[in-house]
Amino acid sequence: MPNPTLSLANGYPGGHRPILAPPLRVMICDDSAVMRSVLARVLGSDPGIEVVARATNGQEIVDLIRRQSGLADVLVLDIEMPVMDGLSALPLLLDAAPKLRIIIASTLTTRGASTTLEALRLGAHDYVPKPSAICVAGDTSFQRELLEKVRALGRRSASAASKPMTLRPAMRYRPHLLAIGSSTGGPHALGLLLQGLNHQLGPGGLTIPAVLTQHMPPAFTSLLAEQLGRLGIPCAEAQDGAPLCAGRVHVAPGGRHLLIQRSPTGELITRLDDGPAENFCRPSVDPMLRSAVQACDGRVLMLMLTGMGSDGLSGTKALIEAGGAALAQDEATSVVWGMPGAIARAGLCQAVLPISDMAKQAIRLMQGA
Repeated sequence: MPNPTLSLANGYPGGHRPILAPPLRVMICDDSAVMRSVLARVLGSDPGIEVVARATNGQEIVDLIRRQSGLADVLVLDIEMPVMDGLSALPLLLDAAPKLRIIIASTLTTRGASTTLEALRLGAHDYVPKPSAICVAGDTSFQRELLEKVRALGRRSASAASKPMTLRPAMRYRPHLLAIGSSTGGPHALGLLLQGLNHQLGPGGLTIPAVLTQHMPPAFTSLLAEQLGRLGIPCAEAQDGAPLCAGRVHVAPGGRHLLIQRSPTGELITRLDDGPAENFCRPSVDPMLRSAVQACDGRVLMLMLTGMGSDGLSGTKALIEAGGAALAQDEATSVVWGMPGAIARAGLCQAVLPISDMAKQAIRLMQGA
């Protein structure tokens, strides 16, 4: 007897084709008719995505969501719009539809970067650098990034069917370096992590240097470092050839890999590298980790936060083989459980934790407890 959950179709085993999952429902809010049309065309090129609504300003999309809070899974939201801009609309949208995932369409300017980081702080889940309406139709990198982020943010969780993870024993030695990797959802998670570290470390502060790779373009990373530095732990973009200072977070600048080297005098220094992108990213977590493992003889503690993809997986493997340790943010508190999920499923972590618990566990490992 045919399986009632399957529909008849030629060309599939047994003459049956599985019923496909419903498409991801996406809304577009942009005051440019040309941009709305182009974004809809890019999104509509994926058969797993359906554009269900278009709006011309923040007030219009807020009214729509208040009437139908479950209308869509993902919203692509412009910032600069008449009547109500995207930044003003954002908290109203999150209040009306807490499960809605919001991607900010941002211009690659200092002003655009500042506004985007503020939107991420307020609860937006990710952003896409927005080319001009004239260029976007032929910009394949923008199209790929938009589709990947919509798919990642709109994907329904399958955690209920996930297998138990294997955890590793605690590291044998105190680390000489703290390394952090993050991507989608990272700015908000980084803020919580650094606030937790600052609160729990007290007057003595961080006693080892820290390095951070967050997937961001050049206009964004200096502002991110400035924003994070206001949370109590000094933070700045890394400079080529500069010493790694204990108690400071050194941020990989957008467009360049951050590498760690040991100088002839024995001190740790930063190197900025213009080599090819890895995992479609520059900066990438993997080269940072590989160089840190070599420079620190494996005595590195890695914190992998929310992010799309699997950047950092190969570097974390090298780190664990050299005697280092890794903690991963858990799925429940991650915007996208890609990067932390990859190292967790590979059995490379000492612990998989909510973001609220990561600072406490990191401090225990840094103190050799």
